[in-house]
This record gives sequence, C-alpha cells and structure tokens, in this order.
Amino acid sequence: MKYRCLILDHDDTSVNSTPEIHYPAHLEVMKHLRPDQPAVSLDEWLIKNFSPGIMPYMTDELGFSPEEIEEEYRIWQEYTTARVPSFFPGFLEILEDFRTGGGIITVVSHSTENLIRRDYDKAGAGHLPEMVFGWDFDENRRKPHPWPVRQILSEYGLREEEALIVDDLKPAVEMSRRSGVAIAGAGWGHSIPVIRDYMKANCQAYLTDISDFRAFLLD
Repeated sequence: MKYRCLILDHDDTSVNSTPEIHYPAHLEVMKHLRPDQPAVSLDEWLIKNFSPGIMPYMTDELGFSPEEIEEEYRIWQEYTTARVPSFFPGFLEILEDFRTGGGIITVVSHSTENLIRRDYDKAGAGHLPEMVFGWDFDENRRKPHPWPVRQILSEYGLREEEALIVDDLKPAVEMSRRSGVAIAGAGWGHSIPVIRDYMKANCQAYLTDISDFRAFLLD
C-alpha cells in the first residue's frame, strides 16, 4: 500500500452529515432565532462552512449574541444526538480492505469523539478508528493545528510520508502543511466550485468519488 495510516475527517468525508443533520439543524436555528430572515441554501451553507467558517458567520453575519450562540449549540446538540448520519456507500468497505492489508485508521475531526465513535458503532464498524481526535480537545490541539497528526505519527512510529490526510475542507490543508503529511481532497460529499477549486489547487490529490478513493489508496 502507498500509505500505512489514514487520518480521516468525519463530516462530509466519511458520513453524509451536512444534508442529513447539520443543515436541518441550522434551519431549525434560523426558525427559532431569526424567524423573519431567510436561511441560506444548502450549497450556501457549505460555502459558509468553507469561508468565513461557521462561528464568524453566526457572530458577524447573523449577529448572534452569546446567549443565542448557546441556544444554537443546544439545538445542534439535539440534532446530532438524535440523528445518526449515514456513511457514504462503499466508504467503510475501503477502510476494511485497508485495515486487512495492515493499515492504521485514525480520525481527526471537528465532531466530538463520542459522536464519531457512535457513528462507527451504529454502522457495525466500531473496531475501525484506532485513534480519534475530535472537538473535545482544546483549540490548540485540534485541526488545523498539527498536534493530532504528530500524536498519531508518534504513537505508531510513522514517518510523515507514511500517512495520508483525507478531508473535504481547508482547515485540513493547513494541518497538512504544518505537519508535513500529504492530503487528498474528498470530493464525493459535495461539488461546490469554490471549494472544489481550492482543494484541487492545494491538495496532493483530489478524489472526485469513492471509486477514486479506492483506486488511489489500494490499487
């Protein structure tokens, strides 16, 4: 295999969570906190995730107060707790084949560790992620900071060139640059031109669909 270790994103790379959970949660937030203001479309919401980022969007563009941010978080937690996103078809099978070949599977994500592990457990693949670094860690120890990648490399005694980051958004590009680990852009979750063009220009590879992922990783 080309790589010994995968460092996977979760939302919109492994699971189809934005259309299934995060965007519906945002619609509920807007209905609750800004009933007279139209919500952005799904594509626009994905662009806001890309730039300026969700927190600047909520505080600067929507003008949410600290109390409203707390309410937004409460609603988001309700949705993420009650709903389990689906893995992209064929994704888990690739991970199983990679692991069978001796590969190491880890996750670095902005989701919380308990939700990531729950999603794998519900899909019958709870044995797959060996290490998970989520939103639970302080901001200096989560993406885009290189700390989680360095922890993974140290844990398994890996060189930078033996690992691969797989992600759909630019915080991982920054993490890749700062850690020296290559990144493959995950293009199967959405096809927003501004995001796609950025990832194509800044990743070592851009994988349009799951079959590209399999071929790049295993063939």
